[in-house]
Amino acid sequence: MEVLTDYKIPVGEGAQALFDWVRRNGDWFLEALSWLMEHLIDGILWVLQGPNPLIVIAAFVALTWVLQRNWKTCLFVALGFLFILNQDYWEETTESLTLVISACVVCMGVGVPIGIAAAHRPRLYTYLRPVLDLMQTLPTFVYLIPAIVFFGIGMVPGLIATVIFVLPAPIRLTYLGVSSTPQPLLEAARAFGATPNQVLWKVEMPSAFPQIMAGLNQTIMLSLSMVVVAALVGADGLGVPVVRALNRVDTALGFESGFVIVVVAIMLDRILNLGAKK
Repeated sequence: MEVLTDYKIPVGEGAQALFDWVRRNGDWFLEALSWLMEHLIDGILWVLQGPNPLIVIAAFVALTWVLQRNWKTCLFVALGFLFILNQDYWEETTESLTLVISACVVCMGVGVPIGIAAAHRPRLYTYLRPVLDLMQTLPTFVYLIPAIVFFGIGMVPGLIATVIFVLPAPIRLTYLGVSSTPQPLLEAARAFGATPNQVLWKVEMPSAFPQIMAGLNQTIMLSLSMVVVAALVGADGLGVPVVRALNRVDTALGFESGFVIVVVAIMLDRILNLGAKK
């Protein structure tokens, strides 16, 4: 056994060397990325916290009606937000929603094109698969270390860690949807002279739409599951009272904030559950 440990593979040292190299040579990129993420977060936070809470609630109810056309779902969303107001967690909820929406914008904006490219290039997906497996199975707390090293403390490192953890979901589901497009549809489109772009936008994307929406749903749920972890690096939101309750062993505060997180998760799931649309 000692012989084996004498020739230990330098996994940790290699990761440290990689991080040091990125810090020395990628400051310009990290600063630009941090600036972009900060402005994205500030913009969404201004939209959610600037108006009166009742106006924001009405906007979410209207969005629910547009997507679901179900008055029961709209009533549930309205009551859920009113419950959050009653519990005095509006600010924390909007901060968590900001993190979730920001993660969705980044993950869907990056994940969907990568999923489409992987579906059209099977070899690319072969190379991506172990990377995606690593991103999903590596403990989420490990992501916090490089996030703190590169971006310090605050909402940005929380968002970056969330994106790394969540990104495989839209990539995999977009790949599944596009690659599962029925061959007769593709052959018919090509037989009628459709260009590759027309095949993509008029055949493959409509066929893959349910899977892409499932990827969005998974992105939201996984992002919401990261709010507590993100609080450990200074990200604001519903994770802060949970961490505070854990430090104090405060059962009441922990259950209260945890229940609010559950309510938010259920509301977001109902809003985007397009399969239930009548």
